[in-house]
Amino acid sequence: MSLTFLVFDCDGTLVDSQHAITTAMTQAFEENGHTPPAHHEILSVVGISLQPAIARLLPSHGDDAHEVLAETYKEVFSAMRARGDIGEVLYEGAREAVQRLAAGDSLLGVATGKSRRGAENVLREHGLRDHFISIRTADDGPGKPNPHMLHLAMGDVGAAPHETIMIGDTTYDMEMARAAGAGALGVSWGYHDAGALHASGAHHVIDTFDDLERGLSEVSLRMTAGSKR
Repeated sequence: MSLTFLVFDCDGTLVDSQHAITTAMTQAFEENGHTPPAHHEILSVVGISLQPAIARLLPSHGDDAHEVLAETYKEVFSAMRARGDIGEVLYEGAREAVQRLAAGDSLLGVATGKSRRGAENVLREHGLRDHFISIRTADDGPGKPNPHMLHLAMGDVGAAPHETIMIGDTTYDMEMARAAGAGALGVSWGYHDAGALHASGAHHVIDTFDDLERGLSEVSLRMTAGSKR
């Protein structure tokens, strides 16, 4: 297998957004008279699209309440960004890894549960936007773990599933990758633990960005071995 297209998740993989996400979600629930979910419950749904995530956090209510909460969350998040309170910091080694890969032969993409505006903002803020040829977000249709987003990304660059590896921190990333026929590389520093990533289909899981290239090679080998069975 020749690696050509590497697709990164954003929250929990490239940037640590947990403070912003949990703060905005907590405030959105409070403003609408609901008891906020626990911190770990909010982090458990990071990666899927906003309204489905809220539906998991508030299953006792219907679509109308979920839609109101989603709009409030967006308003709170936008206000936090305007005040400079977001604090979406890059994980250690993320910048160097992206720059190193972009300087090589691989094409890079992003597939994220963020909105397009949110994804563009954070990548530009950290000076990484120009390294990614494809940006696919929750605005593009069915969210993770549906493979739609990854199919669109592969179509953007003309990559086949066997030429594609998804890199992410959640079970939703791994499930999406496997459903699309792509490689699934988990990262253990995000919001779902390594055991859950393996259980959801990760070909391999790494612990630091220093392990990224070795991890990609391991995924490539496992995909190749699997295709010969």
